[in-house]
Amino acid sequence: MSEHRRKQPPPQGGQGGGRAAARRAAQRPAGRRADPTRGVPTASHTESSDPEPSYGGRAEARKAAQRGRGGGRRGGAGPAPGRARGGPPRKKRIIDYPRHDKDGWQRWTPSWKLVTGLFIGFLGSLLAAATIAYSLVEEPKMSLAAQAQNNVYLWDDGSQMVATGGETNRQIVGIEQIPAAMQNAVISAENKTFREDSGVDPMGIGRAVFNMARGGQTQGGSTITQQFVKNAMLNQEQTYTRKVKELFISIKVGADMEKPEIMEGYLNTSYYGRGAYGIQAAARTYYGKDSKELNPSECAFLATLLKGATYYDPNGAESIDSNATAENNTKRAQKRWSWILDEMVKDGHLPEAEREKYKEFPMPDKPKKDAQLGGQIGYLVDLAKAYFINNNDRNITADDLAKGGYEIKTTFNEKRVNALNKAVTDVYKKNIDPKERPKTDTHVQFGGASVEPETGKIVAIYGGADATKHFTNNADQTGAQVGSTFKPYVLAAAMRDGVRDPKLGPDQSLDERTPVSPDKSRYNGKNKLKIKEYNGDVWTNEEGKEWLQRNDGDESWDEIDLRKAMKVSANSPFVQLGMDVGIPQVRQAAVDAGLLEDSLPGGDNPSFSIGISDPSAIRMAASYATFADNGTQREPYSVEEVKERGVTVFKHEGKAENKFDADIAHNVTDVLKSVVMEKGGTGTSAQLPDGREVAGKTGTTDGNKSAWFVGYTPQLSTAIDMYRLDDNAENKNREFLKMFGTGGQDKIHGASFPADIWADYMTVAMKGKDLLKFPEPEPIGEAVLGGGLKSEEPSPSESATESESADPSESASESESADPSESATTDPTESCDQWNGCEDGGANGDPGGPGGQNSGGVIGGPGTSSSPPPETGDSEGGNGGGWIGGPGG
Repeated sequence: MSEHRRKQPPPQGGQGGGRAAARRAAQRPAGRRADPTRGVPTASHTESSDPEPSYGGRAEARKAAQRGRGGGRRGGAGPAPGRARGGPPRKKRIIDYPRHDKDGWQRWTPSWKLVTGLFIGFLGSLLAAATIAYSLVEEPKMSLAAQAQNNVYLWDDGSQMVATGGETNRQIVGIEQIPAAMQNAVISAENKTFREDSGVDPMGIGRAVFNMARGGQTQGGSTITQQFVKNAMLNQEQTYTRKVKELFISIKVGADMEKPEIMEGYLNTSYYGRGAYGIQAAARTYYGKDSKELNPSECAFLATLLKGATYYDPNGAESIDSNATAENNTKRAQKRWSWILDEMVKDGHLPEAEREKYKEFPMPDKPKKDAQLGGQIGYLVDLAKAYFINNNDRNITADDLAKGGYEIKTTFNEKRVNALNKAVTDVYKKNIDPKERPKTDTHVQFGGASVEPETGKIVAIYGGADATKHFTNNADQTGAQVGSTFKPYVLAAAMRDGVRDPKLGPDQSLDERTPVSPDKSRYNGKNKLKIKEYNGDVWTNEEGKEWLQRNDGDESWDEIDLRKAMKVSANSPFVQLGMDVGIPQVRQAAVDAGLLEDSLPGGDNPSFSIGISDPSAIRMAASYATFADNGTQREPYSVEEVKERGVTVFKHEGKAENKFDADIAHNVTDVLKSVVMEKGGTGTSAQLPDGREVAGKTGTTDGNKSAWFVGYTPQLSTAIDMYRLDDNAENKNREFLKMFGTGGQDKIHGASFPADIWADYMTVAMKGKDLLKFPEPEPIGEAVLGGGLKSEEPSPSESATESESADPSESASESESADPSESATTDPTESCDQWNGCEDGGANGDPGGPGGQNSGGVIGGPGTSSSPPPETGDSEGGNGGGWIGGPGG
């Protein structure tokens, strides 16, 4: 046997082995321990329980070493993720990711070839998709756009009230019948590059998409072509899908249609307000002529309307937005109209000499309503439409709604609407005769609203004699002041917030105030009571003039509890109570009950507490409903649900807030129940024939210019008001007129015609309903003495203060106001002047023009000045509040 022949390994567990064994051990991979049975020492300092296989010789050792090197420098147990020098190479794939020939982070970094290929593939796919989309979309057809649908309005039981909106007032005309001035007006105003551009504005689209992504107001395209496409699409849902579709259609229209065709389509599908679609309908609606007869000035105005008729129609749209008054809209329209004409001159579309002819704004005709919207229907539709537009969360606008296709379920109950209309009509026909008494019975208006306390539903309104003839909704805010119907908010504030401690500063916490008991508390009820601050200082305005508060009929009570003061509608106790509580607290109580803050005048005028505010009949009914429902306030609403093509796009979600503790609400209700249900109350004429419990309050204002009755049962709250106001809105000098002698009565009180209407309506509305009783009130508050009443002898300083009323200047004032014509109570038309206020309003200026532009403030005074001082109300107030506040009812 050759000496090179491999020898057999020594037995297991033996020691030694000689040089061959040492060499074999050295050839083993690092990190692996020699077989302990071989007795060969290793370089590792760690122990291993894995037995190392024995090798038959150097060849096997080398093979073992080669297999082990793939594990890395330290000899891992298997191949690493990277290239294995001892293992087979990885297979290359078509898409080499992760990369086959890289280790670590490089393995996960795509190659430039991969990136380039994917980019080219993406562009190709995008181009293919765009090509397919472009081929599938069709150019808009005006004939389809003209097939706008009606909006169907439903009563609360689901039966149809009226179908109106989409099918009328649209006529397509050819481009030859559209004046060049009209075409140029919209080009100058909206898209100066129309005749040259491709029809698509990428920047405009980007803005629209960005705005949608932010959840903001969606926007239309910025070119005339894009607007035409938007107008012609029947589906007006604001979604990304529709925006993308609009984009492709716009590209196709810009490429395939001639510019005159696009202009014709745009002007024929645009909405101009007042239900007018297309230029022909707009020309007839606003100017009573065909479109081809429009002059450049009229064209500029109609182009102005494309900015949004809600804010540019001079007739106004206050039911949709309180800022869209006739005055504000006229100013906006005039400004844009003038700008468009100037732009037409700059763009070379209108000779400057011709521009000079159009200096006067072309005021459009007054709106004419569809005959099917006559009677109360038009008011109901307008109210529901305004509520839906202002409360939906899908940005559905008046323009969208005008396109039709909506089913609107309202809260209006047909039986109750008809009952309220009949109650007003019967009283009017029986008592009001403009021909017989033209000086006193002309311009008489009634308004009314009925609200469910448990839900906030507006179940009925009376907006006027006919919505197609009288365009103001009298159930909404008209400017008529509410008078003594405001007193319940003063009482609620006194029980909730309490009167202030006269020894402390004006801003006091609830712990420092004293809640008032309506039965235990007594106030000074004297006529011409000198009103004081909460701390006993005589109240004066910035000119140092005092306030003397009058009662209705100049009646006087030395002292009177607040229940009786409410029952007989004494003014002086509530004016002083309001000062003791604080006008800000009274204002907040009114807002918490449900009145809108912008219907309340600013300032701290003492007469604030007796109703110089001008909220709507709807809000008055809803705020009294808060007391009927245990102090829980709900926003009044007129729409339950809206569907578009069978899909619900709006559903009312009621939100109830507890604004007053139940004990406070129950006590307010109990006091108001005394007004109607107890002998001697001013509201006894509102009692119902079935004997059910009623709580309510009468109200009559300064100069007998408005009268109210607001009352409720546990199930229904209703407000009725009456006033005289010229129905011609173009009469800029119109004002609320006195009602002395109206209806053959010496004086109109809330207890007269308003309470009669209330009782007639509620008799029908509550027929068959459960005879529910109001909750029994728990005693509340503490006994408070106010208005100068003291439980002890007055101090000398107080006596001196009281004696001030007899000083020469005041005596002179009284003598001035006591001339024969003024002091004669038999001549009511002369009993109210700038020095001596009349009625609960205590306000000697006008109770406010239409819309409440002139409420609040103070004028007149008992001094010797021959002219009234400036008003003290804020800019939204005006002339309200005489220095001797007026009597009330």
